[in-house]
Amino acid sequence: MQIDSSTAAIVTGGASGLGRASAIALADAGIKVAIFDLNEEKGQEVARAISGLFCKVDITSEENVIEGLATARAKHGQERILVHCAQTSRGRKKTVGRDKETGKFTRYSTEDYEYSIKGILVASYRMASLCALGMAELEPLEDGERGVITLTSSAAAQDAQMGQIGYGSGKAGVNGLVLPMARDLMDLGIRVNSIMPGIFATPPMLGAPAKVLQGLAASVPFPKRLGKPEEFGSFVLELVRNSYANGQAFRLDGAIRMPPR
Repeated sequence: MQIDSSTAAIVTGGASGLGRASAIALADAGIKVAIFDLNEEKGQEVARAISGLFCKVDITSEENVIEGLATARAKHGQERILVHCAQTSRGRKKTVGRDKETGKFTRYSTEDYEYSIKGILVASYRMASLCALGMAELEPLEDGERGVITLTSSAAAQDAQMGQIGYGSGKAGVNGLVLPMARDLMDLGIRVNSIMPGIFATPPMLGAPAKVLQGLAASVPFPKRLGKPEEFGSFVLELVRNSYANGQAFRLDGAIRMPPR
């Protein structure tokens, strides 16, 4: 995609981690970035640092997302770029397992599963479809391109571990959105891709004990370390720039394949 100082982007989850890195990478390329997040303090901090805009948005609320898009578009104009990193999910628990305290079998509840699917898969569709609706009205650029959507999946979409039933199937669903959506939007010149990050040095991950982090780093074939958020941001920017990248789910993981547990 041709980008310049008039190009606008929405980055969900931009207050920290992979979203923050994506927002910085896009802003450094001269793109106007609006951050959607619930963490107002950190979101405002990132927005100030990149001369962007912060919008307090709950991605699980259709009304709230529509309001956030209206605010961002009033400030920056219609976005050509969506990078969707935000998610909500609930619990790490086996489909059916024995409770250590009672000794009885329990299951990952339907309510928890539904919550995870809504926060991962449904929210991804919500953001992508609402942004595409706006992008469709834009004047086309070179090759007839109007926009690009990048969704965040996970290596767990292909090799989720024990206890990741909600998270893993939700992320697999995100990958499942990509090709049919890219085909739906091809006549409008809107590209759709997803990225499957492996183990990245995001704030939640860095909260683990040092011994755990060392073990995770050693499990990556090469390079033997956790991914850097800026490497994710760099890949996001490349997917924006490279107009031939479309309808793909890309792994970004140092060649790791997760074991069953």
